[in-house]
Amino acid sequence: MKNSQQRIAPVTGGVLTVDKPSGMTSHDVVNAVRRLYQTKKVGHTGTLDPMATGVLCVLVERAAKAAEYLVSDEKIYEATLRLGIKTTTDDTEGEITAKSDNIPSEDEVLSAVAEFIGKQKQIPPMYSALKKDGVKLIDLARRGIEVEREARDIEIFSVSAAKINETDYSLSVHCSKGTYIRTLCADIGEKLGCHGAMASLRRIKSGSFSIENAVTLEQLASATKEERVGLLLPCEALFEGCEAVKLNDFFARLAHSGNEIYQEKIHTDFELGKRIRLYDKDGFFALGEVMRYSERTAIKPVKFFNI
Repeated sequence: MKNSQQRIAPVTGGVLTVDKPSGMTSHDVVNAVRRLYQTKKVGHTGTLDPMATGVLCVLVERAAKAAEYLVSDEKIYEATLRLGIKTTTDDTEGEITAKSDNIPSEDEVLSAVAEFIGKQKQIPPMYSALKKDGVKLIDLARRGIEVEREARDIEIFSVSAAKINETDYSLSVHCSKGTYIRTLCADIGEKLGCHGAMASLRRIKSGSFSIENAVTLEQLASATKEERVGLLLPCEALFEGCEAVKLNDFFARLAHSGNEIYQEKIHTDFELGKRIRLYDKDGFFALGEVMRYSERTAIKPVKFFNI
């Protein structure tokens, strides 16, 4: 595995990029990592369905508390679109509810797929981990209950398709966080008038975490304790998309005490709401956010990651 980023000390925890196997839930992966790292403090970001494989970002020890502060990230997926069927789950693991033998030509399929590029609204599927009144949609769906879902803003930056056979097409999708690929497959099928479902899904990138740097659970299980610790990336890797500010000793002491640091004092001018990585002489220690105080703006530490 390639990994050029700096490693962290065992006590601090960190970020692990796992290549999730098919047939396991994201929570199953978390439980496996808990056992291997002998800690209960493990979480994950970006849930993958059991049939899906690929990049799952797992947060170990102190990194687990970062989840609520993660900025929206982009995803890249490889998927298989199967035309001619409609299912209860929008993927091939669901019950088939409609079929069509009227499969469009390759040119028609490629043209329809290209029309999904750009900003758009997408209605989340019932078979998802989203909650309605505190209950997961998938739990309602399994009880035969369907509820109205509000369409969400997503963006598909690029999508390409290649024919595999008469009904199957491989898709490569670069999209915003919150995009459901099986919903995209179903929507493409409806646009073509022949139905569609997702036959496979593999996430190859999530934010700055890619499949090239991912580790399998088998590799983790066969590694030594020291090797497992060495696979963890520092917490700051979660915030690579944020600007970084290094504070001198005076302002670092203020920030460590939870005080806001006025931008005019440190000669920065970030916009309101922006998340900032804060560093002192020893390195990354907190995530800050730009807030307004009367007529002035300041960077306020919102989550500390130092020991």
